[in-house]
Amino acid sequence: MINRRNFLVSLATTASVLGSGLESGKAANKQLLKAKRLQPGSVVGIVSPASATFVREEVDIVIDAVRGLGLVPRLAPHLLERYGYLGGKDKERAADINQFFGERDVAAILPIRGGWGCSRILPYLDYSLIRRNPKILVGFSDLTALILGLNTKAKIITFHGPNGLSSWNKTQTEYFLKVLFKGETVTFQNFKDDDDSNRLMQVKYRRQIITPGKAKGKLIGGNLSVLSAIVGSPYLPDLNGAILFLEDTNENIYRIDRMMTHLKIAGLFDRLAGFIFGQCPGCLPDADYGSLTLEEVVWDCIKPLGIPAWYGATIGHMETVLTLPIGLDVEIDASLGTIRMLEPAVE
Repeated sequence: MINRRNFLVSLATTASVLGSGLESGKAANKQLLKAKRLQPGSVVGIVSPASATFVREEVDIVIDAVRGLGLVPRLAPHLLERYGYLGGKDKERAADINQFFGERDVAAILPIRGGWGCSRILPYLDYSLIRRNPKILVGFSDLTALILGLNTKAKIITFHGPNGLSSWNKTQTEYFLKVLFKGETVTFQNFKDDDDSNRLMQVKYRRQIITPGKAKGKLIGGNLSVLSAIVGSPYLPDLNGAILFLEDTNENIYRIDRMMTHLKIAGLFDRLAGFIFGQCPGCLPDADYGSLTLEEVVWDCIKPLGIPAWYGATIGHMETVLTLPIGLDVEIDASLGTIRMLEPAVE
């Protein structure tokens, strides 16, 4: 028989648990915050959250790119640190990001490069501080872990886009300016390779429809290898009703198959409203064995879902890296191969 004291303790515990659940629910449903748009003279914090930078000239190149955009570069304290192949120890790299989010005059944070290491710093980031001070964070490749982690834990819009050492060619820069300076609602579509302008037909960057149709949802995605490695962690956004895009580079097709199958059997594909597969340069069969084609791997996973989907988007490890908003609502048209932003990504 339960005595009065034990009953009251049990009741208090239950109330505490329910209260925590409600708080967690509130946290999960927080509105995504947008950073302020960039303006000429805005300060950009340059960080090295993944692989180390061994050559100082590369830092100078990034500084020139930032200045070329009309922005003011600020170097992170641990920018040229090295811990093996990493750009400093985990807590040091995380501290640089926390510091820049805490500095009021810093408008954006730009990593020098990807490589490997962003997943290692996710436990050391101050997500409350980051949410109180939403800023533009942009990057691709290994930065997938960072842009998804901040989108999930701090509930801010982040950006899959250029790293500091990207090409910053005309097309890449135009998209960056449209999304982050002008606050335009951009429609993204495959651009043509320069060589194709002299041909009767398009050869490079062709797209293939997996399933035609339109869909709306929040845009989530990035590098397949990095994204699949954080499945099961608290740093992957909820994919329910999302538009997922994936890309990769220099992976054997059987490895792409393994990672796509991982997402499939984890149930992530079942929740999607739409799907986009980007570029996968260097993703070739194993030379010693027979192989599925890359198209067969993607079709096997995605076609049975019956959701709007296409293959071959100009997203990925390319000369031109588009600036795509993570967590923002978009509409896709698989028949046309378009991603249309439904609202500006910055204030």
